[in-house]
Amino acid sequence: MAEEREYTFTRLDEICKKYPDNTAIIYLGERFSYATLSELIRRFATGLHNLGVRKGDRVMIYIQNCIQWVIAFFGIQKIGAVAVPVAPIYTSHEIEFMVNDSGAETIICQDTNFGYVKEISPSTPLKRVIITNLVDMVPIWKRAVGALFDKIPHGKVERNEGVYSFKEIMKSPPTHLKVELDPWKDLSYILYTGGTTGSPKGVPGNHIGMISYVRDIMDDVVGGYLREGEDSYIAVNPLFHIMALGLFVAVGLNYGNMSILMPVPQVDAILKAIQRYKVRWFLGVPALYRMILENDRLDRYDLSYLRYCYCGGDVLPVEVFNRWKELFGIPIYQVYGSTEAGHVTYSPLGKKPKLMSVGVPLKSRHCIVVDPDTLKQVPPGETGELLVTSNYTIKGYWQRPDETARSYVEIDGQVYYRMGDYVQQDEKREIYYIERSADIIKYKGYRVAASEVEAVLQDHQTVIGACVVGVPDPKVGERIKAIVVLKEDARGVGGSELTNWCRERLAPYKVPQYIEFRDMLPKSKVGKLLRREIRDEERRRLANEKKAVKV
Repeated sequence: MAEEREYTFTRLDEICKKYPDNTAIIYLGERFSYATLSELIRRFATGLHNLGVRKGDRVMIYIQNCIQWVIAFFGIQKIGAVAVPVAPIYTSHEIEFMVNDSGAETIICQDTNFGYVKEISPSTPLKRVIITNLVDMVPIWKRAVGALFDKIPHGKVERNEGVYSFKEIMKSPPTHLKVELDPWKDLSYILYTGGTTGSPKGVPGNHIGMISYVRDIMDDVVGGYLREGEDSYIAVNPLFHIMALGLFVAVGLNYGNMSILMPVPQVDAILKAIQRYKVRWFLGVPALYRMILENDRLDRYDLSYLRYCYCGGDVLPVEVFNRWKELFGIPIYQVYGSTEAGHVTYSPLGKKPKLMSVGVPLKSRHCIVVDPDTLKQVPPGETGELLVTSNYTIKGYWQRPDETARSYVEIDGQVYYRMGDYVQQDEKREIYYIERSADIIKYKGYRVAASEVEAVLQDHQTVIGACVVGVPDPKVGERIKAIVVLKEDARGVGGSELTNWCRERLAPYKVPQYIEFRDMLPKSKVGKLLRREIRDEERRRLANEKKAVKV
């Protein structure tokens, strides 16, 4: 098959030859053509190879959305190495675990995060640190202007052995590196997601797995609506997220189109870019759509070129959907998936999306809805847990058999991933979201594993028990609340101390906004924490508060 001959999940080499002069990426106002992008990727791949990185080696990408992220991601794959993209807001505590778990010997990080990398290096297998700044790849005059107005964050870097600059790596003359890859067996990436036992778990992805759903998107979702070589897409969401990466490749790079890459999702900057570059394709999370609608300068921008707007990361509130349609005359379509299963469903273009529908499964994804206790399929229209499988994906976590056993099940000879979401599916295969598992909290489109936050809290010397739940909030999806039980002899420990404890060990979006102290937590007869009871309690409390306000 043709797909077995491709080194990665894009047509990038082919597109770079077909549209060499087309703008591939606009970053901080700087245009990078497909020919230039191809050259930069080959230079970086050669530079990595010269440093000793080889096929199968893991390389961590610890930077924000920027042109260097794109160069690094595809350069890593060009030599058969494995990309490990992680959030640039992770703390040293989180990064140390992921470097050790993945076995990464090379990390690409922003100079502002070098302190974290230096701190954890002695206790990890790291051999090489490649440092970059957000403006490394833009002209010197732009860097000078940014420095003049103090717009560019910088970090202190100590240039010891094994520390290299991204710009130095890019000086390598590009060479042809012949690497034989098996798209079914060789890994393309390892992405990290929350674990049920407290620590993140790695999700390995092979090349064919991502090829499968990217091609589904191209053939069955956007094909016929997207103008090859002439269209524009704005990449706002972080590329270390499977949703953002997949659409960036499928709508932008694989069609020779222009993608505007945003390092920070700042609303006015996004709206200005949509107007300036006549953007037609957009992907956001519910919180971002709400922020746009509530921006008091919205009427200053011409967004009339927008045609196809997608929402992922969480279910779009009906109120936001209706306001957007009324204001702009176009609907918001849903995309749904997970790190483990990839992109799973899309709303069909060309017709009004149905409320609470997350769309129809892609052809490479097989979905069933089951009773979560018996794993027996439920009839169409009844609520059950969504399970997903694909012939193309890896069925398990990176070196985590216990986590794999919890999240993957075999039914009729097929291994399915348990999405943890409760849905209904109609006779036409369209899936309707009902609610998520109590173990997962959605905050501003991020998936936060309750158990990971609980584990950090329970590491505090005064805490003997913690229960973390999501409290519904129309602006951000859910806010994180922790119910904490302290030791009997604990003195003087308050919410601010535990919040600071979490802030030092967790990315900002995982830190609880509320901490409540109790004498005990609800548990089952076998000692299992009953998060759902706490969630139901919070919902009743909110409902009572709303009733009181109306009265």
